[in-house]
Amino acid sequence: MNFSDHQIGIYAQGMFTDQKPKITTNLAKLEDQAAARLTPEALGYIVASAGSGSTARANREAFDRWRIAPRMLRSAAERDHSVTVLGTELPAPVLIAPVGIQTLAHPDGELATARAAAALGIPYIHSTQASHSFEQVAEAGGDAPRWYQLYWPTDESVLLSFLDRAKTTGFTTLVLTLDTTLLGWRPADLDRGYLPFLANLGIENYLTDPAFKAGLEQPVETNPIAAAMHWAKMFPNPGLNWGQLKFLRDHWDGPIVLKGICTVGDARSAVEHGVEGIVVSNHGGRQIDGARASLDALPAIVDAVGDQVTVLFDSGVRTGADMAKALALGADAVLLGRPFLYGLALGGQEGVEHVLRCILAEFDLVTSLSGHTGAGELGRESVVRA
Repeated sequence: MNFSDHQIGIYAQGMFTDQKPKITTNLAKLEDQAAARLTPEALGYIVASAGSGSTARANREAFDRWRIAPRMLRSAAERDHSVTVLGTELPAPVLIAPVGIQTLAHPDGELATARAAAALGIPYIHSTQASHSFEQVAEAGGDAPRWYQLYWPTDESVLLSFLDRAKTTGFTTLVLTLDTTLLGWRPADLDRGYLPFLANLGIENYLTDPAFKAGLEQPVETNPIAAAMHWAKMFPNPGLNWGQLKFLRDHWDGPIVLKGICTVGDARSAVEHGVEGIVVSNHGGRQIDGARASLDALPAIVDAVGDQVTVLFDSGVRTGADMAKALALGADAVLLGRPFLYGLALGGQEGVEHVLRCILAEFDLVTSLSGHTGAGELGRESVVRA
């Protein structure tokens, strides 16, 4: 079967049983549909970006500057998009990006997302700022592949405990986020005075951690405000530096990926420090207003280090065509963020599965119709600058 067969199922249901999709198949319109379902607080946290939102807009505009260049009579009846990324087998070059506080979108939060990812064999990346713990997510995902995204806490005992719990519960690859050592300026949250972490939302990994709880004078249930403030003391880490990566290597025996690389210089530093992968990302525009689009940074970074390190990509991916463009410009795989979260808001696990099946179907169609038999054939000749 091909991923694009999903559209035949949609047509068949519509024509023979009068069942139409409850969630739009226009992936670019998901945000509008989800916005009607989300609370103002959730909408502000999930959708909005730093400052004026110019970086998020730049991410989308960058995709529009690249156009797919179709070639005819070159595809095949059966396509194979499977890849292996840092030892993890993927049915297609896409992973679930680490997104915190998913219960803002749906009560089941990360558990629904992990189950949906497992159903399709797509790796789920677990955020440090999740609403469910390592252990809960591992149980929900079963034997499906999973990675762990780390925000480096200033408390070393908590850091070591997080790494140990991640390894114990089957997370194989560590993704260290570099661009959020401080929270960016986010007016949508600031105007509401809304920071959900201070209500103990999105810090379940901390609240269930023995090292974290050892630093509390009272149990979380007795003094939740004190627990939130204890978190607030160790989350900001603006002093994080390249020299500390050795400590991470000494305490993690799997692949390490650095997320938030936007320049060739930082990409080369990542290689020099011996990591296995990088994610070219500006955090979807949530951290720095006025920053360069991630897609604009991707080609030069791939040219500089693509033969030495795995290069992943996120920020602005909304459709199967976006996915194809990022891969054509050299990414080994993409991370999908906001779209799956919109699906979660609209339908829980079923909604996430819908979004994943749609983006895979569209990606399969775009690549096949433009003359490719699999994701591995995408290259610079597959796109042109508009």
